[in-house]
Amino acid sequence: MHLREYANATPYMGYSYSYPHKSAYRQLAPRSLREVWANEAHEQLFLYVHIPFCEMRCGFCNLFTTTNPQEAVVQRYLATLETHMQAVHNELGQLQFSRMAIGGGTPTYLDAAELEQLFSMSQRWLGIDSRAIPLSVETSPHTATADRMAVLRQAGVDRVSIGVQSFLDHEAHGAGRAQRRPEVEQALTTIRAAQIPTLNIDLIYGLPKQTVATWLESLEIALQWQPEELYLYPLYVRPLTGLDRRGTGWEQDVRLECYRVGRERLLAAGYQQISMRMFRAAHAPDDSQAPSYCCQTDGMLGLGAGARSYTRALHYSSDYAVGASSVRQIIQRYNQRSLLDLSQVDYGCEVSSAEQRRRFVIQSLLQVSGLDAQAYRAQFGSELLDDLGQINELLECGWAEYHNGSYQLTAAGLERSDLIGPWLYSPQIRQLSEEFILR
Repeated sequence: MHLREYANATPYMGYSYSYPHKSAYRQLAPRSLREVWANEAHEQLFLYVHIPFCEMRCGFCNLFTTTNPQEAVVQRYLATLETHMQAVHNELGQLQFSRMAIGGGTPTYLDAAELEQLFSMSQRWLGIDSRAIPLSVETSPHTATADRMAVLRQAGVDRVSIGVQSFLDHEAHGAGRAQRRPEVEQALTTIRAAQIPTLNIDLIYGLPKQTVATWLESLEIALQWQPEELYLYPLYVRPLTGLDRRGTGWEQDVRLECYRVGRERLLAAGYQQISMRMFRAAHAPDDSQAPSYCCQTDGMLGLGAGARSYTRALHYSSDYAVGASSVRQIIQRYNQRSLLDLSQVDYGCEVSSAEQRRRFVIQSLLQVSGLDAQAYRAQFGSELLDDLGQINELLECGWAEYHNGSYQLTAAGLERSDLIGPWLYSPQIRQLSEEFILR
């Protein structure tokens, strides 16, 4: 379909944070980690560790997580996670990591001692020096306690991301969150007291009963904390989530207007826009001296149930689900896996040369910095427009501009990132995702 035919469509078709999406993953013939990573560089890797536990399930959440598991399940998960690290060590030997992130779920659902155990395991089996590389951890208002933050600070965590979503209690409750503003502000006070260099606050626009005015009110409260980063997410009501089960929709879809006024406010406050969602403050730490990592060319190793791993030719993970019972079953199966099981890959998506090219284009174009045609040529040995001529349609629509060898989205294109991303998906990946049975 020509891009002009999307001109009057909703700009909210899908968040392209990864390509291909997990819904394109399928069962694979088992192969060893050693085989999967045989032709990949073992330097400048990204380590991602997934903790699939939360104290509550937000109404909009379709992440791979379960709520309030028994402590025995948590302990078993940590033991299996250590076995997973051992399998990686045995199969791949010495690895060099340039970045690490712990996500979820809510990683700080783990108590302080369990967090210490997690960092210790990472050092023992993977040689992680957590104080020498950028390390990000996600938290929540309920679990950002002083003892947990002290462990993170001691481990060298330099970025904490907290999902607030709204500072207004009625909006948070409408989204299925039990938090209250005093609890949120106590959590922020605790994070700041721990002197972790970068605080990121996540906010969502388009929540039930939210107006443009209340959205700006929430954003102004966030700015009082002078966060080094802010992520502004549009609300999606996805299948099998709480909002979907309640039949929540929009009496009036104010998401685009909220985005525009939010962007304008943050730019006026001196924030730099990195992507449609991400804004970075002028006072944010300079990370130019950090070990180099490029998501376009360097691999990512994911550990834990629900974690993705990326090589050039294969993306893989555990099975994928959203429904509560299905997620619990996948975690239970993960907890039963042996060292041999965890040394193999059996679920994922082959990424052909053509799909690698599309991934490069999507990942680059949706950043404000844009898509460098010369970098594309250096990576793939071919010309961008020969491989993906549909990029010209963005120029025709005024949604992108070409300057000094780079394609950059205009303001009109950037606000349509969630339309442009899916528009660039290949027919094969689109079909796989459409055929995926969500459970």
